[in-house]
Amino acid sequence: MQFLFRDHLLDTDRRELSREQVPIAVEPQVFDLVVHLMQNRDRVVSKDELIDKIWHGRSVSESTLTSRINAARKAIGDNGASQALIRTITRKGFRFVGDVQMQLGASAPEPVRIAQPQAAFALPDRPAIAVLPFTNMSGEAEQDYFSDGISEDIITALSKLRWFFVVARNSSFVYKGRAVHIHEVARELGVRYVVEGSVRRSGERVRISAQLNDVSTGSHLWAERYDRDLADIFAVQDEITEAIVAAIEPQLYAAESFRAQQKPPGSLDAWDLVMRAMSHYWRINREDNAAAQGLLKEAVAVDSAYGKALGLLATSHIFGAHMGWADMAATLPVAERAALAAVEADREDAWAHHGLAYTYLFRRRFDDALAEFELALRLNPNFAMAHAFHGVTLCYAGRWQDGDAAARHALRLSPRDPLAAIYCGVAAYARFVGRDYEGAVQMARESMRQRGDFVGAHRVLAAAAGMLGAPTLAASALEGLRRVQPDVSLAWITRELPMLREEDCVHYLEGLRRAGVT
Repeated sequence: MQFLFRDHLLDTDRRELSREQVPIAVEPQVFDLVVHLMQNRDRVVSKDELIDKIWHGRSVSESTLTSRINAARKAIGDNGASQALIRTITRKGFRFVGDVQMQLGASAPEPVRIAQPQAAFALPDRPAIAVLPFTNMSGEAEQDYFSDGISEDIITALSKLRWFFVVARNSSFVYKGRAVHIHEVARELGVRYVVEGSVRRSGERVRISAQLNDVSTGSHLWAERYDRDLADIFAVQDEITEAIVAAIEPQLYAAESFRAQQKPPGSLDAWDLVMRAMSHYWRINREDNAAAQGLLKEAVAVDSAYGKALGLLATSHIFGAHMGWADMAATLPVAERAALAAVEADREDAWAHHGLAYTYLFRRRFDDALAEFELALRLNPNFAMAHAFHGVTLCYAGRWQDGDAAARHALRLSPRDPLAAIYCGVAAYARFVGRDYEGAVQMARESMRQRGDFVGAHRVLAAAAGMLGAPTLAASALEGLRRVQPDVSLAWITRELPMLREEDCVHYLEGLRRAGVT
């Protein structure tokens, strides 16, 4: 069903909201809220009814509901002052009061396109991305299904990244077989980012090329080529899709972070603040972690029900204490409040569950931590950071082989990730727990090559050098460790790191003791 009001079109079948054919990025809960108010515009909808229909009866704070109403108004060009479309009825609820025309989506007439200057096609408030159908370079029309399948799977997987607006398949596939410049595509679809690629199959080999473009700057943010054997064509399709999506996500965040840096401070909204915070969090040091927390608190002040901001805030608090930059006992309650608020605000947000999982780990609630990480990864299977932190939780729980596999999966998913140093550090710790000290040294050095001040890698390198009986390496590792964590001690390790098995704690302490930690 399609609802036409003012210059907007809301399509419930495609779950799209657009203004003058330009897509508008809308969170799923906000979209559902607008639909419900519009479908029941002949009456006042109570707050209890909205909570029942949109949040399925879960406990929701007044601020959360207010935040979603404000977001709904903003999406459809309304505001709390004029209330021209969504009106608040005091002590009763809300009502959609705009004029609406309805039509079936399948038989809807093509809207009339009016020539306007390019500036009229404003970009959505949130990052919008279109995936063009990959070009079949094989010269065989019957191979189109494979290249189309890659494109469709990427669209589906990117759609799970709920903070990005992904243009629906039917819209982006109208460009199949057409020689169209990506600037024209971006203008017509109202997007900033465009993914394009090609597939060339020869016998039982396939080469897939893909690139991510920022059309507003004309730059290529990322490009990669994949060569695979086609023993199982569908497995290859899944593997390539997973690799491309996992590589694209951090590049989009990095681009959005750079864009937020260019904005005047007074114009920043909650999204901009989170993007700025992420650019600091990625640097993995004490000062930037504190800067990230400050920006995330600002984002929460703007939108108290912002699950992503709250989840990342909880993560940054715990990460800082994990690295030795803050007192864990004082940090845990603060982080836990943020994590629980994140999940309450948005139970479908992977970042929220990631933050809660990391908090549970340092509460020594291993089963709960693992369950929350697994939920985060069900919500976003390509969430490389969650794979890595899931890995360190598995290691602390004594399952180092599974932890090593999780960390290496994170690296395979996102080898150019800004947090790849952490992923290498987790793999180093897993190798240490498994008594592969040479492997631990190798992965710790790779982690430090990417981030020289990453505390976790320095700790593992010192412990592994101690167990190897390599005095020169141990002395160098200890010097580096004391530089990044001056107050490190065996007592701190015993008190702060949540190792389930006593033998793992004794083993780690022995390696550090042999390296010279007291």
